[in-house]
Amino acid sequence: MSESLDTEKLERDVKTMYADVATSTDGEFHFETGKELAERLGYDLDTLRYVPDGAIDSFAGVGYFFDMATLDPREDVLDLGSGSGMDAFYAGLSVTETGSVTGVDMTREQVEKARRLADAEGFHNVDFRRGYIEELPFADESFDAVISNGVVNLSAEKDRVFEEAFRVLRPGGQLAIADIVSDGQLPDSIKTDADLWAACIGGAEQVDRYTDLIEAPGFEEIEVRANPEYEFVSEQAANACQKYGVKSISLTARKRG
Repeated sequence: MSESLDTEKLERDVKTMYADVATSTDGEFHFETGKELAERLGYDLDTLRYVPDGAIDSFAGVGYFFDMATLDPREDVLDLGSGSGMDAFYAGLSVTETGSVTGVDMTREQVEKARRLADAEGFHNVDFRRGYIEELPFADESFDAVISNGVVNLSAEKDRVFEEAFRVLRPGGQLAIADIVSDGQLPDSIKTDADLWAACIGGAEQVDRYTDLIEAPGFEEIEVRANPEYEFVSEQAANACQKYGVKSISLTARKRG
């Protein structure tokens, strides 16, 4: 991370942007949101029928990873940067009432919306907490799986994110995420621009560096898949994709049992 990045501005920008995602159904962003995006990325339509509409409307993920992960009944799942809860609810249908899903997000409006939806739709096995993914408020070895969609790239401390994910996973637990990475090194003019970080561009790590960060705490069996179905919608973001190979991937890894 460049020391020139204004991390306080980054946090403000990210919170503002995703508060808008939570509260606006027709806002204009650098990225797509909603059901059409989820369908194109690969979410199962029959399963989506049971996910609260409000969570689907505010979905801003960048890929699909549930076909690469194994979420079974009775398992405990943690969703990093859970937003309005779509992936948490989707996971909750897999682990059933015998398991649990906990979402963590730093944006108050997202957490409040997700909690309202969980209460209204009777998702008693899904809970949401406000917090930071770099400093998780959970004990060691609390979860069987950690999931995340389009969020780690927003963190200026990605190494801490993966260290924390590793810490809270039980032995044999799995990491399943979708995120934005790049083929080439981004210039400092992009990597130090908090606005471009908030737009999921400036924080894109080179894919090899990204997997190195995952391996560092001890994750193994890393599998990476490209998500060509995902596209940024703004001209600024599309230009970065073309010039620096900014793209979406889905990834799974495992903590040694």
